[in-house]
Amino acid sequence: MLRDTYIEVDLDRLANNVKSIRRRVGNAVSICAVVKADAYGHGSIECAKTIMENGCDYLAVATLTEALELRKTYPDYRIFIMGYTSNENLKHVVRYDITQCIFTYEQALLLDNLGREYKKKPKIHIKYDTGFNRLGFRDCEDSIEIIKRIVKLKNIECEGIFSHLALVDDEENKRQFLAFTKAIDKIEKEGFIFRYKHICDSIAAIDYPEFRLNMIRPGAILYGMKSFRKNDLDVKQVMKFKTKIAYIKPVYKGEGVSYNHKFKANRDMIIATIPVGYADGFPRNMFEVGEVTVRGRRAPVVGVICMDQCMIDITDIEGVSVGDEVIIYGDEEENAVTFAEAAVKGNTNKNELLCRIARRTPRVYIKNGKPVKVLNYLLPDMSEENDE
Repeated sequence: MLRDTYIEVDLDRLANNVKSIRRRVGNAVSICAVVKADAYGHGSIECAKTIMENGCDYLAVATLTEALELRKTYPDYRIFIMGYTSNENLKHVVRYDITQCIFTYEQALLLDNLGREYKKKPKIHIKYDTGFNRLGFRDCEDSIEIIKRIVKLKNIECEGIFSHLALVDDEENKRQFLAFTKAIDKIEKEGFIFRYKHICDSIAAIDYPEFRLNMIRPGAILYGMKSFRKNDLDVKQVMKFKTKIAYIKPVYKGEGVSYNHKFKANRDMIIATIPVGYADGFPRNMFEVGEVTVRGRRAPVVGVICMDQCMIDITDIEGVSVGDEVIIYGDEEENAVTFAEAAVKGNTNKNELLCRIARRTPRVYIKNGKPVKVLNYLLPDMSEENDE
């Protein structure tokens, strides 16, 4: 590899996580796997194949560009854009057979006209807002009447309808679910039946099995991120974030480290520099709280984290050398900081930490305990594959 800083993506763990979700929800519930934000930083192109081959039915993204990136590699996978696509770009949705979220009659009419023009029948999922107040038809009789008109359009296929829980508490979640199902009942009374009805994300799919309907949209859970509040599921963290020690030097009592000398040594210390910074996805606010793992022991981050580098205290860890592996995020079994622990330290959530991992950081894909591919986004022609 051309960098010592990289992430490992365990494809076997990803496959097992998908299988675990499938076992929990059963075969009657379709799984629309969320691979937006480059599969939460794991690499959507490489992860999509594993996800689909192990029991998922659909791939979900947030943007048109994410959908088109997947479509270039996977001409037959079903891909759903959950977010907004501008009117002038809806032609690409039709041209490349991508399922689109819509939340206005205008969008539906445009897609109906494009379907006629391209001699296709674009698939849509109607977004119904039950209280998240982000996107969607507002929960009211006027919206239901508009949706009834949409499902009668001849050149689009109203394949699904969906909503999103705000996950406030049990009472509010139930209110949203009942509002959603009542709206569906009113629309379907006239004989139209949606193929897919979905409101559950990762958390709701596990905590509220009665809300699953016939499709769920797992995202973070695919990658081993647990945020359940009531139940549990056997999934494991798929990603590890690693680097190597670049430089070791003594720092004497009273000397400062990094910008503004916000850290000053309170004793003679041994400090190591590692080539990872906030431009790679290691948050700057980990100053004074961050730790990494070297030779199985925790090493505190000292000084302000720089864009491309940071410093760690290895004074009390014996035998450390330049080139030694450093685990930034890993497994508890390795005495490493997990994404869950790092999220608490950084006062954020796990998903944000995953998505922060920059594209300049190579992805190393692991299968059967061995690297099978190194993906370098900056130099895709130099990405490596190992077929052994």
